[in-house]
Amino acid sequence: MNDNKKTDGANFLSNGSWYQMYMLSKYWKSDLEFYRDDLHFLHLLIDKYFIWIVKPENLKIVEELKNKVAHLNLKSKDLIVKMSKHTIQLGYMVDSPNNGSIKTIKTEHEDLEQEIAEFVAMFRENRKEVFSITEYIIDSEKLASIINA
Repeated sequence: MNDNKKTDGANFLSNGSWYQMYMLSKYWKSDLEFYRDDLHFLHLLIDKYFIWIVKPENLKIVEELKNKVAHLNLKSKDLIVKMSKHTIQLGYMVDSPNNGSIKTIKTEHEDLEQEIAEFVAMFRENRKEVFSITEYIIDSEKLASIINA
């Protein structure tokens, strides 16, 4: 079995059907919508604890974290728009395979796959950071006693 994802992706694009690419794009879009919703949750989590922070160094850490979450949120929205457009193009190719530029659509598909992979890696790293920083701030600000009160 070949573990090289890029090779497998290129092989899929040369041998896969337009319908398979269309379904994969719908799946990617659904995942991106989930990530967007999860980023909204992370934003609410940060806001919930932000009001209790009194130490200036913690305020700075949280403000930077909020900016990172906001950046990822914008990136997720941008990718959702791109995926929507791409899925529509693939839908046209499913209906009429001779329409459009085959090479352009396949290249776009590969580029989107790469963008999504990079986004997911950033998202996972950011999510871990949010929970790690939240735990640190709860401990350093003695917020546990306020939260449990």
